[in-house]
Amino acid sequence: MSKEVLVIGGGIVGLCCAYYLKQEGHEVRVIDKSAMDHGASYVNAGYLTPSHIIPLAAPGVMKKGLKWMFNSASPLYIKPRLEANFIKWTLAFNRSCSQANVDRSVRAIRDINLLSRELFPELKAKEDFQFQLERKGLIMLCQTQKMLDAELAVADLAAKEGLEVAPVTREEIIAMEPDVKIDTIGGVHFGCDGHTTPNQLMAELKQRLPQMGVKIQAQEAVERLETNGQKIQKVITDQGEYQPVEVVLASGSWSAQLVRSLGIPMLLEAGKGYRINSTQDLGINMPAILCESKVAVTPMHGFTRFAGTMEIAGINHKIRPERVNAIAAAATKYYPGVHITDVEKKEAACGLRPVSPDGMAYIGRTAKFGNLAIATGHAMMGWSMGPATGKLIAELLSDKPTSMDLSPFNPDRKF
Repeated sequence: MSKEVLVIGGGIVGLCCAYYLKQEGHEVRVIDKSAMDHGASYVNAGYLTPSHIIPLAAPGVMKKGLKWMFNSASPLYIKPRLEANFIKWTLAFNRSCSQANVDRSVRAIRDINLLSRELFPELKAKEDFQFQLERKGLIMLCQTQKMLDAELAVADLAAKEGLEVAPVTREEIIAMEPDVKIDTIGGVHFGCDGHTTPNQLMAELKQRLPQMGVKIQAQEAVERLETNGQKIQKVITDQGEYQPVEVVLASGSWSAQLVRSLGIPMLLEAGKGYRINSTQDLGINMPAILCESKVAVTPMHGFTRFAGTMEIAGINHKIRPERVNAIAAAATKYYPGVHITDVEKKEAACGLRPVSPDGMAYIGRTAKFGNLAIATGHAMMGWSMGPATGKLIAELLSDKPTSMDLSPFNPDRKF
């Protein structure tokens, strides 16, 4: 049965929700307060990452966060704030940094990433899209034995979960990347991974969705949700009001603000990530993660992207030069012949990724309101999980069995 669905949020998750909901025959409207031309969906590393099976909240992460708290150039920077919701999130994140959280999360993260990885080429073929989509895999580059041992342990876990992965020696890495000098002692190659150029797919989705009949309304801000019993009755924006049958909340780091006004205590923090694009001919052909520096490198269409850092400092788009410089320095550290120019650093951009306390996305209905579905909290994997999240939400709202068990992503889960 066709329903009128309002999707709040026009990032990769929101647009994928709109796409698959329309495929199911629903009437769909997307509202986003931005111009839909910047943010996390545009500045990410473009990875399809079944390899990233360890959630952000893992043993030792909080300890590192505390150690790095006073270094704003560190890979993980948590800026202390005297705000109740931030304190609650921090305490819940600390509790979630456990092996138990990893054990219960690994398979769900693997499955949703594998589902999404198959949907990317399916979407490209079905809509005759031209966005870059490659399956070269991902190399984890290590410079110390301690880091290499840690990555080999993750590789062993990934192999046990059926993912395509293999250790690689320094010589094998050099053979894989003959056109650039690399400083590494060895690493891991995840053949299961792929990569894209995000702005290409975003542009094609924004063009195709209206052709399918999806209404897209940019620069329209949702101000509040009005309820009647256990139902969202009206969505009030700065330009009007709507009375959809179903509401999908996919507004990333801003999602928590809306649902908290409904009495839903969603814990969510904005995790700022940065990117530098270089149009130099650097000779980098393989996606890689510079492990000690926590920087992602992606050869995209027309440029090479260096992306990284996780900055938990509230909702803001301030570019911290020290964090940009740290990414640029990491590029040269691992690729000695690569030098990011001052102009490239000056043109760095950032995006806010929604981070839940346990590092797992919120996907599904909330018990408090029967016509509200949540699709946020994907942390660093929003891009990778976008199509799968859209398909799962569409199945849910169409009263169909979902392609995978959604219980690990329950928006009402306790921490």
